[in-house]
Amino acid sequence: MDDEPVATGDAKGGAVSTDFRIVVDAHGGIVAWSAAVEGVLGYKAHELLRVSADNLFAAELPASARGHMSAGLPWTSQVVLRHRDGYRVAGHLQGTPLAHPTGESHWLLSGAAATYSAGPSDAAAARLWDMTLAQLPLPVAVYDSDARFVTCNQAMSIAMGMPPEEMRGLTVSEIQASHTEIDRLQRQVISTGEAIYREQEPSRATGEVRDHAWSIFMSPLKDGAGTVQGMSALVVDTTEQYWARRRLAVLNDAGVRIGSTLDVSKTAEELAEVAVGGFADFVTVDLLESVAQGDEPNPVSPAGPVVFHRAAQRSVLPGCPESVVPPGTADVYPLGSPPVRALVTGLGTRHGMGDPAVREWMAASPARAESMRRHGVHSLMLVPLRARGVTLGLVILLRHRTDDAFGRDDLLLAEEIAARAAVSIDNARRYTRERRTALALQRSLLPERLPALAAVDLAARYLPAGSGSEVGGDWFDVIPLSGARVALVVGDVVGHGIHASATMGRLRTAVRTLADVDLAPDELLTQLDDLVLRLDREEGPDVRQRVGEATGEVGATCLYAVYDPVTRRCQMARAGHPPPAVVDPDGTARFLDLPAGPPLGLGGLPFEAVDVELAEGSVLALYTDGLVEAAGRDIDVGLDLLREGLRDPADCLDDTCEHVMRQVKPAPAADDIVLLLARSHALDADRVRTWQLPSDPAGVARARRMAVEQVAAWGLDELAFATELIVSELVTNAIRYGHAPIQLRLIRANALICEVSDANSAAPHLRRARIFDEGGRGLLLVAQVAERWGSRQTATGKAIWAELPLPG
Repeated sequence: MDDEPVATGDAKGGAVSTDFRIVVDAHGGIVAWSAAVEGVLGYKAHELLRVSADNLFAAELPASARGHMSAGLPWTSQVVLRHRDGYRVAGHLQGTPLAHPTGESHWLLSGAAATYSAGPSDAAAARLWDMTLAQLPLPVAVYDSDARFVTCNQAMSIAMGMPPEEMRGLTVSEIQASHTEIDRLQRQVISTGEAIYREQEPSRATGEVRDHAWSIFMSPLKDGAGTVQGMSALVVDTTEQYWARRRLAVLNDAGVRIGSTLDVSKTAEELAEVAVGGFADFVTVDLLESVAQGDEPNPVSPAGPVVFHRAAQRSVLPGCPESVVPPGTADVYPLGSPPVRALVTGLGTRHGMGDPAVREWMAASPARAESMRRHGVHSLMLVPLRARGVTLGLVILLRHRTDDAFGRDDLLLAEEIAARAAVSIDNARRYTRERRTALALQRSLLPERLPALAAVDLAARYLPAGSGSEVGGDWFDVIPLSGARVALVVGDVVGHGIHASATMGRLRTAVRTLADVDLAPDELLTQLDDLVLRLDREEGPDVRQRVGEATGEVGATCLYAVYDPVTRRCQMARAGHPPPAVVDPDGTARFLDLPAGPPLGLGGLPFEAVDVELAEGSVLALYTDGLVEAAGRDIDVGLDLLREGLRDPADCLDDTCEHVMRQVKPAPAADDIVLLLARSHALDADRVRTWQLPSDPAGVARARRMAVEQVAAWGLDELAFATELIVSELVTNAIRYGHAPIQLRLIRANALICEVSDANSAAPHLRRARIFDEGGRGLLLVAQVAERWGSRQTATGKAIWAELPLPG
């Protein structure tokens, strides 16, 4: 009896509190009752005479009530009575014992019950249940124990595209061949007795014009013994939920994929890929011309056409056949067209192909109109790319394979993705502009071409870091020095970007200035160290933080070498820089044991120079750490690769540079790379003449004569007069103001070099001679005749030199 329903209301849903009384004899028979009993339980008077009181109860009396009845005591309890039609009636009942002349116990049962008007009959309930299933808006079908169709409601019949009579006795896979997986799951439900829930990808039911996503609930139908007699299938249309989840997935995909690099074109391509993969059939990403060039975006004027650059496009069709503007090219949005209005307002819009504004836009480009017609484009969206309050470009999204037109949710999704992409594009644009500026600054500070020198053959490579990193502060330089010598410099400023490039320029200028003074390598690095310390103090931490550098990171490394082709000696020193490599004439490569020295900017620590002799034809290799260092590769491995790459260098140093870069360069390069190669030459005796001169004015004439004779022997008669004048003035000054020993040296290299050295370290200087002064005009004459001149300190004093260009 416990499985019968409890009445909760009458046919009108109204409840009535009713008082009733019943007298029951000792055998449970009803002997008297009040008229209210009929309203509560539905029994007629003559029917109660044949009913046992036990049949009036739908549930057993509580134990406390039964105990009181056994003891003949009054009791009160909540009870559940049974209505004549089977419904349960909850109420409050009181039992009172009555005295009877026969001595048998009688009971008066009285109380109040919540009663209801008579409910529907079993037949009526069945009819209502049948109507509920038949008219339920959710598709429902019933299958027997062999998974064969029994019946379904109207919604399922429409979804399956067949009336129930045609489907009866068929399995679901026989009804629709594509439902083999559902057939398998139904049989699994019947065999296991366990329900299964499945979500289906969007598909189009028979007779439908759009795709739907479905969720299927398959449940076993069991009898009272628990035996599976069949199964039911309930189908719920979850299309909206599916597309909502899909939109969230597209947003998540956009967050992961868009902006993976600081490259404008790559970011635009990522945006197009996400949009096509998510909800569009063809997508173009157009940037304003100024943005594509890396400049600040110009405001869009509504009074004229807009020039754009096609940055990226993607289609569900191979090769993007819908496109009429190839990527990387420029085109124009006509005046007043929907794209121009979208760019001006900054608001996304949806359009059908019947929109008059769209038709006018199409008419302006027959090729575009033909492409739209040929591919059946029926819906489009225009979404501006805006970041930080400025418009960068426009995303155009089309549908031709997807039947549904773009909806409001699609526009919101496109605007969200475009907003994220616009920030990434703007970041990439700003980075590209800064990197381009830094790279231009850096290249402007590096040698445009290597000089042709008698001392060395030269080749160099400079490779800025890839687009994923900022430009560094690596640099190199080749500085011609007096006496046919040459200075080779390679350095690396700590940090990246414009600030590092500017610092590199200042250090390079300083090195050139100090090299002109002819400082020894260790002394030059000491002066350079002081300069870096001074720059650090002048800038301070605030300036470094504004340019994105951490406090304490200002500094640099440097390697400075001076090679003299006359002596074949190379003097070099380094400040925290990788050691130079030397390739001997036999092809053996080795690294020089050169004291590392502290990086520039530490201050107070000494630098040590080393003097090595280079055999003629040796190759000296100077480089920065970007060549040998790489993530995941030990620096020793990089040095070994460099040594192997330098072995047996080619006759052409450019070929050797290319070979080394291929063999050693990390891929991708995380830092700037500089490689400078110099093959040494020696100036033999027939190109250098040296004379020791006495400290006697009479020796000036002899010096002039020897110099003129040597110039003639070299076939440089055109330079005889200028050489005679320079030698006369320099030797006279050395005899007059210098100390013995005095030496005259002529060198024929890229120029004719005249040098006079003495033991006095005081440097000469130009002065303006008065009209009646007998001297003071010698150096002035030398400066007028020579292409360049100067002085340098030597180990024993000084040397004054002058150069004359060779004829032709």
